[in-house]
Amino acid sequence: MSAAARRCRRCWRRPRTWTRVFAPCVFLLAVFVAAGEARGQSRGSILVQSTTSAENSGLYDFILPRFRAESGWSVRVVAVGSGQALRNARDGNADLVIVHDPAAEEEFVSAGFGVARHPFMYNDYVLVGPGRDPAAVRDAATAADAFGRIAAAGVTFISRGDDSGTHRRELGLWGLDVGGEWYRESGSGMGATLNLAVALDGYTLSDRATWAAFANKGGLEILYEERGGGGGGDLFNQYSVIRVNPELHPHVEGGGAAEFVGWLLSAGGREAIEAFRVGGEQVFFANSEE
Repeated sequence: MSAAARRCRRCWRRPRTWTRVFAPCVFLLAVFVAAGEARGQSRGSILVQSTTSAENSGLYDFILPRFRAESGWSVRVVAVGSGQALRNARDGNADLVIVHDPAAEEEFVSAGFGVARHPFMYNDYVLVGPGRDPAAVRDAATAADAFGRIAAAGVTFISRGDDSGTHRRELGLWGLDVGGEWYRESGSGMGATLNLAVALDGYTLSDRATWAAFANKGGLEILYEERGGGGGGDLFNQYSVIRVNPELHPHVEGGGAAEFVGWLLSAGGREAIEAFRVGGEQVFFANSEE
């Protein structure tokens, strides 16, 4: 065999030698990558119609990555007022809803649009207004008294006016028909309503979580609040989760929605809710195990 031929045979053998050395490494690397992809693989997406307060507070940014890491399900949130969230869900534009309007929730379930109602966390409402407090709300004995003082003084109050859970609670606290130049409606979510209250130096009702996360407080302060824990009260604010009925809307993601509800009610879900803070303050509290 010529020298040139021997050189060609050596060149041919060399790649085969490298293949024998590195092929097992390449195979193991592929196995590890595949295993990692399996652990982080998405199982699909769940659509939630939610009250704005859970979104605006940053709660979902905190808890949803935990749920996805444990389950593989991703969650997409549409944040609107509770009334609009329930209407969207009635039309089948949700897999589940998270809202805070108990009467409307029970009606939603009894009409067959929802599978079951599960209270899973709560907080409270606070009445905020200008620090100078022209209606003397700080001296009020009850929430109804505080609202009565605002009406009697005829000072600016900003209502959400959007059929949200907060709006419905506010309407129930007046004890009278309200109207006039002093009573204004934003027709928007809680953040926009608070901004308008700051601009007009007026009063408004807010859930505590949105107020805590709101950066543009201006001259507004909490002027009336109830710290009654989970025992109720006029300003108690209960949140519930409801699965949309798949018999009415077969296209909904029933399996993923059921897993998310189960997680919210589980020890892990309750722990995640309890761990969430806004500026060091706990603003949501998990309900006891059902």
